[in-house]
Amino acid sequence: MFALVWIHLLAAVVWVGGMVFLSVVLVPVLKQDGGFAKHVVLFRTIAYRFRALVWGAMGILIVTGSVMAVGRSIPLLEPWQWPTIFLAKISVVAFLFTLTLAHDLVVGPQVRRILGTAEAERSARDRVLVRYSALVPRLSLLVALLVLLLAVVLART
Repeated sequence: MFALVWIHLLAAVVWVGGMVFLSVVLVPVLKQDGGFAKHVVLFRTIAYRFRALVWGAMGILIVTGSVMAVGRSIPLLEPWQWPTIFLAKISVVAFLFTLTLAHDLVVGPQVRRILGTAEAERSARDRVLVRYSALVPRLSLLVALLVLLLAVVLART
């Protein structure tokens, strides 16, 4: 069980740590002096590489989390019997997975398409999407931090 918990924590650290790095370190540095446009290729390369790590971490978290839950006698197929804190954590995790899917499969590709068009050709909807697209990863980071908090509470119960 020790190794399983360690692997689960490692996957969470990779995912959340990467989100913190991108949001708090990389993006602000690249935006200095209005220079983000000249670093788009670098950012996109880093983000794609991180995406592969995230999806791998998500798979590991699902498998290890399920095994740990069964080890704690939580009946995975009977959610009405789940402890409240476990239900809360799984619900927030599901929301985080949904945000990640939306970012990677919907918002990100649409923003890339929009940024590939001339400013004058962009619709009002396109401009709004580009302007507010950065909110999805920021919200994801906050939700991920909440997952960590719930994990600590769950581990202490």
